[in-house]
Amino acid sequence: MLEISRTALHRIIAAAHADPAREVCGLLFGDDARVDRAEPCANVAADPARTFEIDPAAHFAALRAERAGGAKLIGYWHSHPSGDVRPSATDAAMAAADGKLWLIAAGTEIGIWRAEGADSHGRFVAVPYRIAAVT
Repeated sequence: MLEISRTALHRIIAAAHADPAREVCGLLFGDDARVDRAEPCANVAADPARTFEIDPAAHFAALRAERAGGAKLIGYWHSHPSGDVRPSATDAAMAAADGKLWLIAAGTEIGIWRAEGADSHGRFVAVPYRIAAVT
């Protein structure tokens, strides 16, 4: 079962609440067992009310930092103003089947998915999770 840091979760929920009419997004860091950190990134999508695109500069910077020994990029997060924590057809079309996590926040709820196979729209598999007792 995946564990998510309470601090990371609060950061995601706060970002989603701060801009409820748009999809907000960011990067997830940790390891195979735990999401330690969530970093917000600019949503550079043409229509951020309906979709998201993580700022490529932030994405590439995280990948470079990981290769240099920094925190491991384990996935992505974004909000759904629609209130549904399940991946959309648009999410499935955007996702590479690379095993990365996709955390989706809607209100105070979240869903965590792994982009690897067939389930939601043929791309995502639900990931069971628990929120860490501390941090």
